[in-house]
Amino acid sequence: MFAIVRTGGKQYRVAAGDKIVVEKMAGEAGDKITLDDVLLAGEGGDLQDVSGLTVAAEIIAQAKGEKVIVFKKRRRHNYRRKNGHRQRHTILRIVAIGAEDKKAAKAEAKTQDAAPAAAEA
Repeated sequence: MFAIVRTGGKQYRVAAGDKIVVEKMAGEAGDKITLDDVLLAGEGGDLQDVSGLTVAAEIIAQAKGEKVIVFKKRRRHNYRRKNGHRQRHTILRIVAIGAEDKKAAKAEAKTQDAAPAAAEA
């Protein structure tokens, strides 16, 4: 199963077990996070409903990208400025794609509570 998620203003196609590099997110290595902004999901050529669908991920590391050199120059004015920048990234491992576990657990609890009550009546 695959999903297309949006985070940090970009879209990523992910499947369980994939590693992706996204814009900096809060958290430490080993933390579990959920990506709620799922745009599309499917398996093979079939598409699925994305309402309530989430993507579970684990933070592998917080890292910095390659250095980008910013150089400004104005001809014939003796104006030169050199700057560098390294963007911060978060490396994620996609654990699972599926419905939110909390909602599923609540639904199961309600059905289990309703079953004994119906048996007593």
